[in-house]
Amino acid sequence: MLFAALFLVLYIVALIGNILIITTTSLDHSLSSPMYFFLKHLSFLDLCYISVTVPRSICNSFMHNGYISLWECILQCFAFTLCGCAEMALLTVMSYDRYVAICLPLRYEVIMDISTCVHGLLAVWASGILGGVMHTAATFSIHFCGANIIHQFFCDVPQLLKLSCSNEYVSELGVSGFLALVTFVCFISIGVTYMHIFSTVQRIPSAEGRARAFSTCLPHLSVVILFVSTSAFDFLKPHSESPTVSDFLLTVFYTVLPPTLNPIIYSLRNKAMKEALKKVFERRKDFFFWITSINLF
Repeated sequence: MLFAALFLVLYIVALIGNILIITTTSLDHSLSSPMYFFLKHLSFLDLCYISVTVPRSICNSFMHNGYISLWECILQCFAFTLCGCAEMALLTVMSYDRYVAICLPLRYEVIMDISTCVHGLLAVWASGILGGVMHTAATFSIHFCGANIIHQFFCDVPQLLKLSCSNEYVSELGVSGFLALVTFVCFISIGVTYMHIFSTVQRIPSAEGRARAFSTCLPHLSVVILFVSTSAFDFLKPHSESPTVSDFLLTVFYTVLPPTLNPIIYSLRNKAMKEALKKVFERRKDFFFWITSINLF
């Protein structure tokens, strides 16, 4: 019940934060650049990512029922992998957007036009669907034995592999290795991109210009480090045969915390986002004042 209450609080925070960013970037015309276009879709992806696992876990805890059918497990595994792969791809695309904006500012509007943004977003979802299909097909092609009990709050692939009857999970390990390699390539490309970005920022003469550049880059870099480091540490560390609290908490770090903290990171570090959020709250306050005045009249 304690974990369920904690999950409920984190889920509400993630829900409010990501919906606020989606609403703000959609209503405020000053946030119409490609950066905020991708940020809006990152928030939508975060909503999907956390909604795949957490609501079901909360309901199971409050109802004292840990049952999940095979088809629900397959669907959850597919949706979770899709969102995870798509998020990594989107973070890579966002780093390229920041590279063009800071290193090639005069060509930014030409390179990052609406066509490029749409094609980049389509590539993100295509990579997510491909990764989800490959991972799910390889996982559920094996035969399961034993009690079919998963010691995790969702259908986690490493836990599912422990239920396999024999060494049939070799194909799944191959798919996992391939996806890990793609993730590593994305992470390296993001790192190289930011090396070029920081090198360019250091050559900006004015302190105000450097601060403005860092204010748009540091939130994105923080999100990348949070998402990649927690997930990589969980997958690379040796898993014990019996479930431990550390295994559970590490899974929470890359499944629950990134979607919850991403809106906070972007709203706190980005000056334009903070000003836009203030405008949204002021409009809402004025709207409620207008409604109250009509009712009183």
